[in-house]
Amino acid sequence: MLCAAFAVPLALAKTDAPMTAAQSDPRTLGWMTGSPPPDDKAIRFTDGDYFTFPKSRWTVCHFRELMPTVGVSRGPGGAVPLARKIDAGIDAVTFTPIGSDVKMSWRQAFDANYTDGVIVLHKGRVVYERYAGCLDANGQHGAMSVTKSLTGLLGEMLVAEGVIDENARVDTIVPELRQSAFGDATVRQVMDMTTGLQFSEDYSDPNAEVWRHADAGSPLPKPRGYTGPRTYWEYLQTVRKQGEHGSAFAYKTVNTDALGWIIARKTGKPVAQLLSERIWQHMGAEQDAYYTVDSLGTPFAGGGFNAGLRDMARIGELMLEGGTINGKRLVPKQAIDHIRAGGDKAKFAKAGYDLLKGWSYSGMWWVSHNAHGAFMARGVHGQAIYVDPAAQMVIARFSSHPSASNSANDPTSLPAYQAVADYLMTHP
Repeated sequence: MLCAAFAVPLALAKTDAPMTAAQSDPRTLGWMTGSPPPDDKAIRFTDGDYFTFPKSRWTVCHFRELMPTVGVSRGPGGAVPLARKIDAGIDAVTFTPIGSDVKMSWRQAFDANYTDGVIVLHKGRVVYERYAGCLDANGQHGAMSVTKSLTGLLGEMLVAEGVIDENARVDTIVPELRQSAFGDATVRQVMDMTTGLQFSEDYSDPNAEVWRHADAGSPLPKPRGYTGPRTYWEYLQTVRKQGEHGSAFAYKTVNTDALGWIIARKTGKPVAQLLSERIWQHMGAEQDAYYTVDSLGTPFAGGGFNAGLRDMARIGELMLEGGTINGKRLVPKQAIDHIRAGGDKAKFAKAGYDLLKGWSYSGMWWVSHNAHGAFMARGVHGQAIYVDPAAQMVIARFSSHPSASNSANDPTSLPAYQAVADYLMTHP
């Protein structure tokens, strides 16, 4: 579930971790320290290894210093502070990682997952907050595929408001996609990623389509002789069909790019502007956010969002409270209800996520269908917004795990979230 946002080399797909969280801390390694930093400590977008571990542990907090971006304004109003009631007992909460018989504490999991920041809200109050690595309370971090869930939320809002017909064919909204695989798909199939697309996100395969997508979206000048697509939207027009739409869930980043185009076409506003106007300016955000963009300034709807950790927790609180925050309704309840209800579990099962058995996918959110009704936004290298309605809990986390795949941290993340939820339900 990697976002091909930045045209990084295949080395990104490495799963080995030769250094611990402490050893790979960017402050310890001194990346980009000095005026100017020495050559062996410099990180540039034009370097092929700028997002390979351990450099990636610095890069995740500094995308706007490396590449063009577009802002998501919080507007001129003041932030609405989050109430605080820190619970020192959370660090000692224990759980058993999936596939292990050795217990781990919440505090131990922080470093095990190369966490850069994690915050826990319970009944709207901050009960836990901790930072490390490149991040602090004033910093911003790449959300990776958590971005998809924000795009999906905008899409669900517009469906609930009647601006977008979820049953409409994509080519009736974006005629430029008529000859692509998306042309005869419905908006709902795009939003739930049940489209049949010839698109591989196998990062170990240099011929996988994900790398062509990355090439198209990169704002860097194209090499001499390059004749391929030069923007995300140009790339979408080249995607070919494989299989039947609506038959199975298949996680493919280009679906979210397509939804971003649908949203922009129906509203006349790119996702960055719409997110600002509909949510970011009204939820009491502490910081502006931003998206990385392609060479035409198109926000990367599938993985380019960056924000502060507390503001990501506010998104979780908005979802937990059914579309309201600080006493204001920002999202139609119908949109939140649709996401929380989940998608087709049988179609999801065909994707073969061994660690997510019984889950589904709806509106670009991952739905657990567990006893607590938990659902979440997920991004590579450990990004997450986890919402547990039964426990009235939200967890937002930024990480820079050396392995992109969530399968590397799910065993020490999913049971940890559940353990904290269970703890908070008995410690009101």
